[in-house]
Amino acid sequence: MKLVVPVTVRWGDLDAYGHVNNAAMLVLLEEVRVAVFWHGHHLPAGESATLDRDESATFVAHQEIEYLAPLGYPRAPIPVSMWISRLGGASAEVCYEVPTLDGGVAARARTTIVMVNATTGRPRRLTDDERALWSRFMDEPVQFRRGN
Repeated sequence: MKLVVPVTVRWGDLDAYGHVNNAAMLVLLEEVRVAVFWHGHHLPAGESATLDRDESATFVAHQEIEYLAPLGYPRAPIPVSMWISRLGGASAEVCYEVPTLDGGVAARARTTIVMVNATTGRPRRLTDDERALWSRFMDEPVQFRRGN
């Protein structure tokens, strides 16, 4: 199952050509992760995936993005799809698909995040509860045109 998270594009996210700037796209994807992992937004009713900010942090270990089409300025939030393609001992691979305004695909991306103990700064293992919850949102890895 994939999560769909509406993200608002800001006027400042646009480049001189009127499209979402490549660096701004990564910020929009970060907003998707924060909405889900830190606030538990867009999860099914009764589910919670929020991390204890005093105990945990998430660090980006790797990020890939493939731009497929320009994304112009939408008047409404865009529905970004997000899912998990792999759960490691202390990490998760998060995948995304960003639609164009006409229903195509503007970008596909993959981010490897590492769970970290906020006090020690060292990686920490996913808990059984986290693994059980995130396993529900597993799907195939994002497929890039130039291979994985």
